[in-house]
Amino acid sequence: MSFNLTIPRISEDPLNINIEVGDFLFVLGANGSGKSSVMHKFYSAHHTNSRRISAHRQTWFASSANTLSPESKRNTEINMQSADTHPQARWKDDYSAQRASIAIYDLIDAENVRARSIAEAVDDDKLDLAKTLSKNDAPIKKINKLLRLSNIPIEISVRKNEQVVASKNGCMPYGIAELSDGERNAILIAANVLTVEDGSLMLIDEPERHLHRSIISPLLTLLFEERPECSFIVSTHDVMLPLDNPTSKTLLIRDCVYAENSVSAWDADLIDSENYINEELKKDILGARRKILFVEGEEQSLDKPLYSLIFKDASVIPKSSCRDIEHAVSSIRDADNLHWLNVFGIVDNDQRTKEDIARLKEKGSYAISVYSVESIYYHPKIQEYIAKRYCSVTGDDATTRLESAKNAAIDSITLHAKRMSERVVEKRIREDIFRNLPRREEIADANPINISIDVNAVVTEEQKRLKQHLEDGNLTKVISNYPIRETPALSEIAKRLGFQSKSQYEGAVRTLLMDDNEALDFVKSLFGTLEADINAA
Repeated sequence: MSFNLTIPRISEDPLNINIEVGDFLFVLGANGSGKSSVMHKFYSAHHTNSRRISAHRQTWFASSANTLSPESKRNTEINMQSADTHPQARWKDDYSAQRASIAIYDLIDAENVRARSIAEAVDDDKLDLAKTLSKNDAPIKKINKLLRLSNIPIEISVRKNEQVVASKNGCMPYGIAELSDGERNAILIAANVLTVEDGSLMLIDEPERHLHRSIISPLLTLLFEERPECSFIVSTHDVMLPLDNPTSKTLLIRDCVYAENSVSAWDADLIDSENYINEELKKDILGARRKILFVEGEEQSLDKPLYSLIFKDASVIPKSSCRDIEHAVSSIRDADNLHWLNVFGIVDNDQRTKEDIARLKEKGSYAISVYSVESIYYHPKIQEYIAKRYCSVTGDDATTRLESAKNAAIDSITLHAKRMSERVVEKRIREDIFRNLPRREEIADANPINISIDVNAVVTEEQKRLKQHLEDGNLTKVISNYPIRETPALSEIAKRLGFQSKSQYEGAVRTLLMDDNEALDFVKSLFGTLEADINAA
C-alpha cells in the first residue's frame, strides 16, 4: 500500500510525494510556513485509512477509566473523521478529550482481545497456540517498554473497573488523568500507534511541543521500528528529528500562499533518504533557505552577523575553515538530488593569488577583496561613516577623531610589523606548497618533484612592503592586506572613535549597515559579483 499526494508549489512544478508502507516522512518548517495545511491535505486525501494525532494541542483525560461503549466509540470516530476533513480542522480541534478516551478504549480493548484469544486456546486444549499467543505482548506492555527506553520513568497498567493507572519509579499507582502534559502525550502517541490497524497512515503533529527531544526522539524511532507495517508523517520544528532517523524523507516547507482561507501553494522541497551527504551538511540544509552562504568562523564570531545583514536572501551558515567551506559547497553542488539548492561560500582573502581566487570562484567560493572580516568592520571608509554618525550626536569633530584613530592604529601595528609580515608569508608559502604537491598522474610517472622557495627573500620583501605602507600612513592598505586582529590596533580604533570596547564598535557597524544604504553598498562592493550571482541563482 502507498499514499500519494501532489503539493502545488509557488513558483515550480507540483511536488509529487509517495509514501510506502514502512516509510516515514518529516514535514519540517517554521511557524506559519504551512505545515499544518500540508498535514491536513494528506489526511483529507487518505482519511479512510489514516489516524491523526494532534500531539501539539493540549490533551487531557476526562477519566482514568474507559467511559465509552462500543457504539458511542464508533459514532465518535465517524464524527471525528468527518470533522478532521473540514478546512477548519487545520487550526481547530473539537474532539481533544474524545481522542484521549478512544485511545484508552483501544488500549483496554486490545488487552481484552489478547486475553480472550489466549483463554479460548486454553479452553480448546490448544496449549501450543496459547503459548504462541502469549508471546505477543499486549500494547500496554509495549508502551511500558517504550516509556522506559525513552527516559520516562512511569509504568501503566489496567486495574479494577477498567481503570488505567500509572506508577512512577515503583510508587503507589494513581490515575493517568493526573499525569503531566508530556507524560500524557507520550502515552497517547504510543497508544494510537500501537493499536492502529496494519497499513494505516499515522499523522503526528509537532510531538516535540510537550516532550523534550531527549524523550520524543527515541520514542518516535522506537515506534517506527515497532510498526513497520504502517506509514508515518510527522510535522515538526525540530531539525534534529529527521537527522535522528537517517532513512526518513524530509519535506522542507519554507512558505505558503493563500487563496481566500486556505493554502493554495507552498514553497517546498523533498529531501530523500538517498541524498548521500554527511549529517552535518544535512543539518545545514534542513534549517536553511534555498540559497545558502557558507562563511568562515563560528556562530559567535564576527562573520555570520555581518554577512547576514549583507546577503539577506540567503541562509548564512558558519564553517570552521576555508577548506570546510570548499567541501560544503562542492558536496552540495555535486549532489544530483539537491539541484534546488543554490550554494555559495565566502572565504577570507588572506593575500591569495589571483589564480587561487579564480579557482575558488569557479567552484562557488568567493574570496573577499580584503584580508579578513575584521578588514571590513575596521575599513577606514566604515570608520568614516561611524565617526560622522557618532559626532553628529556628540558634537565632536569627526575628522579629528578619525586622524587620532589612524595614528594610534599605525603606531600599534608598527610594533608588530615583523610578526605580521611573517604571518602573511607563512600562509602564502603554505598555499604555494599545496599548489605544487604532485598530482596522481605525476606520482604514477615517478618523476622527481622539486619545490624551492626562498623564504628569506619573500619575508624581506613583505616586511619592506608593510613598512612603506606604515610610513605613508596608508591605513587602508594595511587593514586590507594584513591580519590586524593580531594587534592592539582594533581596540585603539574603537577607543579613539568614542567606543568603550571593540564589541561596542562592531555592534555600531552592524547597526550602520541596517539603516544606511550607502554604507551597505560600499561593503557589498568588497565582494565582487557575489551579490549579483546570489540574486541570479
